[in-house]
Amino acid sequence: MEHQGKHALVTGGGTGIGKGIAIALAEAGAEVTITGRRLDKLEEVAALTPRIQALEMDVSDEASVRDGIAAAAKSRGPVQICVANAGIAEMQPFAKTTLAGWRHMMAINLDGVFLTFQATLETLTDNMPARMIVVSSIAGVHGLKGAIPYTVTKHGVIGMIRGLSEEYMRSPITFNALCPGYVDTDIVRGQLPGLMQRFGVDENEALKMMAKGNRHQILLEVDETTAAAMWLCSDGARSVNGQTIQIAGGQI
Repeated sequence: MEHQGKHALVTGGGTGIGKGIAIALAEAGAEVTITGRRLDKLEEVAALTPRIQALEMDVSDEASVRDGIAAAAKSRGPVQICVANAGIAEMQPFAKTTLAGWRHMMAINLDGVFLTFQATLETLTDNMPARMIVVSSIAGVHGLKGAIPYTVTKHGVIGMIRGLSEEYMRSPITFNALCPGYVDTDIVRGQLPGLMQRFGVDENEALKMMAKGNRHQILLEVDETTAAAMWLCSDGARSVNGQTIQIAGGQI
């Protein structure tokens, strides 16, 4: 129960990686607020334990983020653990990318992290320890063909945590990024129909194609990213700051 008495916030906490981290934090004693745009999914997770509370919030909407996090902090206390996980992934050739599509990706994956971190920091009192984690991607440490806007956002959030780690260097707040490869989640499975149609393969073959994006050519499981997040939240990681933790079956 390492996190007993702490308030944790996980954006995109209704599914996949966010759900896994939220449940693990609750099991470690934290009071967890999960956010997202699909209240039904959030409530399904919240029903698993009284330590998890659902909050409908759109990370691309400034008022939604600032008002939502302020209300959560008023109800459950300062947010000492923040996992900025909400995001979208879309594949499209660069030549076919529209400005509207580009801005939509930036608003959710990059602006959303900026707003979430800034609003969370405002809930803290002076010299209060906190862990700020963003779920980036292996696309944050190397280029991803056919997904330029996504790649830019994931590079951008790594720049954000590196800058913040320097700005808050002498405070008890750390900023780190998780960079998982292809994880067996709804986002990854959402890419399968396109692969099946493009290459004329069945779902199993499409999954194998996705797995080849990881160095060991195996799809990651959610618990692998969850374990890394829990380590970053631990007291033992108090001097880990401004880092990118790669989870991809090998060196990137």
